[in-house]
Amino acid sequence: MSIITMREALRQAMDEEMARDKNVLLMGEEVAQYNGAYKVSQGLYDKYGEKRVIDTPITENGFAGVGIGAAMAGLRPIVEFMTFNFALQAFDQIVNNAAKMRYMSGGQFKVPIVFRGPNGPAEYLSSQHSQATQTFFAHVPGLKVVAPGTPYDAKGLLKAAIRDDNPVIFLESELMYSWEGEVPEEEYIIDIGKADVKKEGSDVTIISYSKPLRYVMESAEILEKEGINVEVVDLRSIRPLDEDTILNSVKKTNRCVIVDESWPFVSVASHVGWLISYKAFDYLDAPVELVTSEDVPMPYNHNLELAAQPSVDKIIKAVKKVMYI
Repeated sequence: MSIITMREALRQAMDEEMARDKNVLLMGEEVAQYNGAYKVSQGLYDKYGEKRVIDTPITENGFAGVGIGAAMAGLRPIVEFMTFNFALQAFDQIVNNAAKMRYMSGGQFKVPIVFRGPNGPAEYLSSQHSQATQTFFAHVPGLKVVAPGTPYDAKGLLKAAIRDDNPVIFLESELMYSWEGEVPEEEYIIDIGKADVKKEGSDVTIISYSKPLRYVMESAEILEKEGINVEVVDLRSIRPLDEDTILNSVKKTNRCVIVDESWPFVSVASHVGWLISYKAFDYLDAPVELVTSEDVPMPYNHNLELAAQPSVDKIIKAVKKVMYI
């Protein structure tokens, strides 16, 4: 297998799907002639031309609406937000049109559209440009929400998202674009809604997704040296959620820590924690522990910025808490 970056894996997914289906197009700010703010779309404008790789004005609500209309008319748009912080400008289009159109039209209209771009805490960008937005979108019925943690998963899931007949929110952690991983050269698809056990273990389950997955794997390695055998479940898909994989792991280990970059109140982590308490309560030997971002807007100061987010140290402390160590 080749070792490539997350941005290369995403680009390969779009390139292969655009080559396979002429109805797939990419649109967004600076995706064409500038090759994308994070260079994810590099080379696609030269290969597919201005009718399929389209630069848009800085009007998130506008070009999201154009994309939704194009999807209703039979195309398969990929709409890139320069950051999902800006997608909040397009919240009305995403929530009131993309998510609901198939339901409100009695199935007459499909909306095969992917909204993708960088998400989550970054560095030195402060509170308006460094937010984990997944909980906003996961709250909405009609949307699928995906957040890969490796280049392998990113490519397979993005190809599945482009082929899906429903709107998919595809969240790429802003700091992960240069992270590398193994990606096969042959085609593969990863089904949306299927979690992955990244590491098998017997003492405690840690559930996470996206960028924090790396901190979880580092924590598991450290804990392993202390004799604590960790099982790591990567959600990959937030909505739909793979309840079976979550519950089967917790029933095996009897302890669980959930690591999530979003805020703690009414979050992805709090929902998964409720799910485990509701459906696997009798298997638990300790209350489920959450490690989330602190319940504050992201600070600009770098020390405070790091302190506000999940970390290896916080994860290890949470694991030892549920182990009563």
